Amino acid sequence: MVDKRTLASFPDSFKKLFGYLMDETKDLKVLFHDFEDGAEGFELAAARFCYNKKSLDCISFWTWSELLVALKECQDLLSASDSSLILEKILDCVVTRLASLVVASPCTCSSENTRISWWFEDLLVLKIDLIDKVIRMSISRNIDHAMISKFLLCYQRSRFLTATPTEKCKIMEVIINLLSLLDRSSFSCKLLFGIFRVVSSLKISSHHKSILENLIGSQLDRATIDFLLVPSSRRKGYVYDVNLVLRLVKAFYIEGRCFVLASRLRKVASLVDSYLVEVAADCHLSPSKFAALVLVLPDDARESHDRLFQAIDIYLEVHGGLCEAKKMKICSALNYAKLSTDALKHLARNPKFPSRIAIQVFINQQSKLENLFEDKTHLVDTFSSSVLAEESIDEKVSSDQVLVYAKRINLPNKAEHLDVQLQAMQCTITELEKYCGIMQTQIGNIPRTRLSSLGNNARFLPKLCS
Repeated sequence: MVDKRTLASFPDSFKKLFGYLMDETKDLKVLFHDFEDGAEGFELAAARFCYNKKSLDCISFWTWSELLVALKECQDLLSASDSSLILEKILDCVVTRLASLVVASPCTCSSENTRISWWFEDLLVLKIDLIDKVIRMSISRNIDHAMISKFLLCYQRSRFLTATPTEKCKIMEVIINLLSLLDRSSFSCKLLFGIFRVVSSLKISSHHKSILENLIGSQLDRATIDFLLVPSSRRKGYVYDVNLVLRLVKAFYIEGRCFVLASRLRKVASLVDSYLVEVAADCHLSPSKFAALVLVLPDDARESHDRLFQAIDIYLEVHGGLCEAKKMKICSALNYAKLSTDALKHLARNPKFPSRIAIQVFINQQSKLENLFEDKTHLVDTFSSSVLAEESIDEKVSSDQVLVYAKRINLPNKAEHLDVQLQAMQCTITELEKYCGIMQTQIGNIPRTRLSSLGNNARFLPKLCS
């Protein structure tokens, strides 16, 4: 049964159909027996029949409130797969208003964000299928992606208050799909991990989980250690979800398409090292998983391997019964050239590490010492040659000053002096690095005029180790 008021809301087609009866004051009732979908179905069929393209053009003159009412009616009458011309026209008008911001806010706005996002609450009443259509059309119209991501988060929080578990899954899957269409800079890493925590308790599809993890991986350099400390499921045994971190790091590389900025890679390496230190104390973490973590990044991702060494040291302390082969697998991630002097000393005397590691450390130390010493001697020789060449005018004075300089820094002029230096190894690598830096600085600061201008400054030149 459809009353007269409903019929009167349509164009003149019904007036022609019912004639003078439409103008009578008494109620007019039209009965349709067994009409599919009842009164609402008839209203939809009548609307499709009566509205032609010319009348649809008038929708663009509707007010914002009228458009919202029409959207609500459409979502009640149309199925999610329906591509009604009326719905498409209304959606087009709504998105056009949002894009041009010609719709005045119904409230007095106290900030710029409120002025732009006041429409959030108006659209919260729409079902997720219609929201999907609105947002996709908004993206095609280049509406601000950051604003869209904020709306999606607002919509999720609002709808979850009354949604069933099934509805929550549907909402999150649609939101994840929509976020994947946005620019990566339009949403924060914190927002993504917040969504991850929400879906962890829902049974969304593995496909959508993978999309979300790829989104997080693309911003892994913005994450903090707290985000990564996600508890693993009870059946896993270990405390934190190590597999998740491995997938996120791989997603970071995939997103970079084989080219990742060094600065971003350094941040991810620092994050992974912090994570390694946290999980190393887990007695249930298997050697294979820990080895996968320490080897997940390439060697050039880290400028220093001290944090990596710290994590491995903790793990070997907790897992004292590991065989040499498993220890060597884990330790293979270490680059001894990127370890500090203190870390090298600790490693060389650490019984938890394989004995072969101590030998490699000693060889590396000796090689590093020789290289530093050779570089230092080369700097002294270069400096002496440069000064002698520029002071040819006063050769005698120059010779005297160079002699004083060489005497004060104990410049080795015979091969046996070098042998003594290498055999004794009394000076640490740290001291050599410090002296080498001082030498480079002072050589750069010495004016290239007359050598005699050095005066008493010669006494400040550093001495070699003896």
